[in-house]
This record gives sequence, structure tokens and C-alpha cells, in this order.
Amino acid sequence: MIIKSIKTFIANPGKNEIKDKAFGKNLIFIKLETDDGIIGWGECYSQSDRDEQITSHVKKLEPYIIGYDPINIRNFVLGAYRDFSNKRPSMDLWCAISGIEIAMWDILGKYFNQPVYNLLGGKVRDKIKVYANGWAKDLEENSLSNNAIDMVKNRGFTALKFDPFSGPWEEWPEDEIINQAVDRVKTVRESVGPTIDILIEVHRRLSISKAQIFSNKIEKYNPFWIEEPCISENLDAIKEVKNSTIIPVVTGEALYSRNMFREVMMTGCADIINPDICNTGGILELSLIASMAETFSIGVSPHGWNSTGVGASAALAVSATMNNFIIYEYMVHVEEFSKKITKNHPIVEDSYIELSTLPGLSTEIEESNLTFYDGGNNQKRSFGNLN
Repeated sequence: MIIKSIKTFIANPGKNEIKDKAFGKNLIFIKLETDDGIIGWGECYSQSDRDEQITSHVKKLEPYIIGYDPINIRNFVLGAYRDFSNKRPSMDLWCAISGIEIAMWDILGKYFNQPVYNLLGGKVRDKIKVYANGWAKDLEENSLSNNAIDMVKNRGFTALKFDPFSGPWEEWPEDEIINQAVDRVKTVRESVGPTIDILIEVHRRLSISKAQIFSNKIEKYNPFWIEEPCISENLDAIKEVKNSTIIPVVTGEALYSRNMFREVMMTGCADIINPDICNTGGILELSLIASMAETFSIGVSPHGWNSTGVGASAALAVSATMNNFIIYEYMVHVEEFSKKITKNHPIVEDSYIELSTLPGLSTEIEESNLTFYDGGNNQKRSFGNLN
């Protein structure tokens, strides 16, 4: 069995098709087809305005892929890292590698008629706990409260994540900005009650002292975690925050491959890591990172800012095999579009997704339903104001 073709799809819900219109970025899907007709689907993590950089890496990897036996997944990742990038990879390359690698696993699952988690050694749980993200459409108090209540009462989620900060990503925000973010955490806690988990995202924006001030102020609202309080490159800064608060600290969505996670383990800067399967190297790499974290008593909660179809299904398969798995990120604002373009889309019930027994990723893309809308990507843009 060899790969005879590779195709890349850049997709978006379209200007008028989804109630909330565009959701901030495009989704990137990879389609591999073998000479015996098996099709594998993968997904690359993407960021706004960076999809072409990622897909160009996929295009450059095509000569290495055509004629390649997809069963040799380890060799593909090693070759892409060692021979293609000369051990000088970037986020964009890791995104490309991840999408191709995931599609290879999908092929193998279909070839052996097994779900991917069985090929990884079998599952240790039958269903995967998830938290909702992408639900906080507006940080105004009433809107924030109503959306949080809707996620809990009408969708059954028992865990919610949101970023309570607004405006430019400033390392040293004024006290007013910090206090506004604290008030938003208070609003959500008072809206959903004491038994719902609240996960606080900071997006790497704060200095050490500002992160410490913020985390200490929100401790009384019992957040489940505080995510990426400082930039990922400064693990010592994250560790200082961790040592100053009782809130579990998370980092990892901006780190790629085992090499970048090694220092996280060695420094002890985080209680939980959140690698993204669509940018850290794919299914096998996420599995290896989780195993490494387990030896340091660090939990794993995979990042999931991808589709709730292919990308989520890949993460669910690996999460099923992790001894130290905690919870997975489910992006509710891309769910409608993901369901439209996905066969056998995962189903969330009471904050859990039951594992499918279908082969491969257990889901695949409906090509005829894919749409693209660039959201005005050619319009003039500006960076955030620096005050």
C-alpha cells in the first residue's frame, strides 16, 4: 500500500451560512488516498492569516509523500524533522506534519479495520470528558452570564473555559483591566454556581507580577485552572506564577514536539500541559508527550482549537489511551460548521463524548459541503495599540 495523492482543503463556514459568521480563522484539512482506494483525513492547526504558510509546507512535503507507505509513520515524522527541516522546524511545519500524520493513522485504522485507539494499545476509558470554549461571544456582564448559563443548562457542559481579558495583549495592563477580568470571572462563577468547573485562559499575555496579582484575586472563585499566564518561552516565569497560587497552572498549546515539552517537565513549571494534536506532531507525538508527562505526575488536557470533527476525533483517540488525561477542549462556536462538513461527527452529552468503534478516526470530511470565505483577508489590518 502506498500513497498516490495528497490534497489540501482550506475551509471556512462562509459569510452567511453560520449564525455567528466567520470564526476567526480558516480550517485546514488533509486528504491522503492510497493505491488501493483507502482515504485518510487529517487536520492542521491554523491561525488567522497563516494558513498559506502551513499549506505551503504541505505542498513542499508532497514529493516525500507520494509513493510512501503510510504504515511507516515514525519514519515520516523523523524524516520531516531531520531531513526536510534539518532539525530547524517551526510552528507552520509542525502543523503540516501533524495533518499528514493524522491522515496516515486514519488510513491504517481503515486498513486494519480498527479505531485508532486500538492501534495505540487500546483504550483506558470509554468516554472523554470535554469542556466548552468559544461560548463567550461577548464579555459584557449580561451576555457573559446568559451564555454561560446556556452552556450549562441547555447544553449540559460541566466545565467552561474563557479569556476574561479584552483589548490589546499587554504584559503590564492597568489595574482597571485586571479588575475587569476578575469581575468577569466572578460573573461566570455566580451565574453557573459552585459545582461547574471554570477554566481561565490568559493567552500568554501577562508579566510575572501581573499574572500573580490576577491569579491571587481569582482564587476565591475556585477556578479549575489558569492557562498560560506568561509567554511559553519563559518557563521560569510560568513557574513563579505556579509557585505563588493554589490554582493549577497550564501551559503547552504554543509548544511543539517532545523536544519543547522536555523543559516543561524538567522545570516543573506546570501542573497540566495542553499540547494540540494538530500542531505538535500528530497522534503518535501527542501520545509520547503524554507518556513523558506521566512520569513527572503532570496531567494532560489536549488543546483543541480545530474543527470538532477531524481534529477533535484524532485527539479523542489519543485521549482514550492516556493514563494522565484530564479533559479535552471542545470549541462550540465551530461545532455547527463542523457537523455540516463531517460524517459521523462526535456527539457531546453531559460534557462527555462516547468513543466510536468505527475504524480509523471514525469520522471523515464531506467534501461537497466544504466552503471557503476569507473574511476579508485582503483588507487593511493593524496591530494592537501599545500603550
